[in-house]
Amino acid sequence: MKHFKVFKSSLIALALASSTASFAESFAITNATVHTVTEQGVLENATVVVEDGKVIAINPETLNADTIIDAKGRILTPGLIGSMNQLGLVEVGAVSKSRDAGDKKADITFDASLAFNPRSTVIPYSRKGGITSNVVSPRGGDDMFKGQTFVADLSGEFGSVRASNKSVVIDLGAKSKGSRALSLQNLQFKLEDAVKELAKAKKKINDAKDKKEAKEPSREEQVINALLAGDKALVAYADRATDLLVLLKLKKQFSLDLVFVGAADAVLIADKIAEAKVPVVMTALDNLPGSFDSLHSSLENAAKLTKAGVTVVLTVNGDTHNLYQLRFHAGNAIANGLSPEAALASVTANVAQAFNLDSGTISVGKTADLVLWSADPFELSTKVSQMWIGGKEYSTRSRQDALRDRYTTPSDMPKAYVK
Repeated sequence: MKHFKVFKSSLIALALASSTASFAESFAITNATVHTVTEQGVLENATVVVEDGKVIAINPETLNADTIIDAKGRILTPGLIGSMNQLGLVEVGAVSKSRDAGDKKADITFDASLAFNPRSTVIPYSRKGGITSNVVSPRGGDDMFKGQTFVADLSGEFGSVRASNKSVVIDLGAKSKGSRALSLQNLQFKLEDAVKELAKAKKKINDAKDKKEAKEPSREEQVINALLAGDKALVAYADRATDLLVLLKLKKQFSLDLVFVGAADAVLIADKIAEAKVPVVMTALDNLPGSFDSLHSSLENAAKLTKAGVTVVLTVNGDTHNLYQLRFHAGNAIANGLSPEAALASVTANVAQAFNLDSGTISVGKTADLVLWSADPFELSTKVSQMWIGGKEYSTRSRQDALRDRYTTPSDMPKAYVK
């Protein structure tokens, strides 16, 4: 019996050692054209070493890795980052029971990450576009505050939500009923009232006899206070220049971390937006007005804003199922004046900067979300050769591939299954 216990203990120790070794396994991608999206720029015939899900070295003097991957000169970029969509919350837009992005009663505290489905069929399809992570936005409800964003990787694994309750989403601008002025006014009042309440609470805490009277702020108040402290960004949907100017004023008054989404009129006040250091999340394909608020939509807007010094984040408007096309949108922006370097930044580093993510560049210490491409990532015929999310390799095979194989492969199955 004693010998059995010793043998059992040895097996357990061996299993633990194997598990640790597996987790700590490192790999190096060599002979790559590395687009770092940092000040280092593009590195030719470069080596990137990854361990424990992080980039630990670039062009080390001595190469020490468990696995060597020869890129053969191909392009290596950070994984592309999607933003402001409902990936994992909407499976089929026309089927109400597969939609979890909004609720009539949703308010500023709405955390849609609780309903995120990592097994959505849209996720592996989006990986085909080189997308490794995504900033998901709720659609909210009747309230002007639509809830809070969360960040998820596209591994398709349970636990792929990297961070929840990241930024507060607000929808401003034109109203089909009522006035936009009321929404802007309510936003200002909420911020002003929160500042007053914080001052009162501070006074009570400082007053020894009133310490017991200081009440804990409500959940809504806690979110507003986080905005005022700069712990959360205010992500605002607005297009008209006058709305954007009001928001810039509020940013200055309350020291807000502000992000614009849409912002069709941003080109009219690009210098002010650049000076205020407010990122603009936009689509590259809006070339016609969708409303009286977006009369200045143009295919050249991404290039114009970038030239003016604005941090531009490119996204895909409309159905979540089109997220795969993000790199094609960036390619169209290049065709309309945006440099390839700026286009790559607009779907990687700029997204990370705007939403405070630990990814978006190839640099030491960053999460190893990496994509090796067959050629120029912004060319239509280019494909993902290999991709890594958090340092682990993932396939780009999707449901669409399985259906193609099913209907194009000879089979003895009944026609109903293959025709």
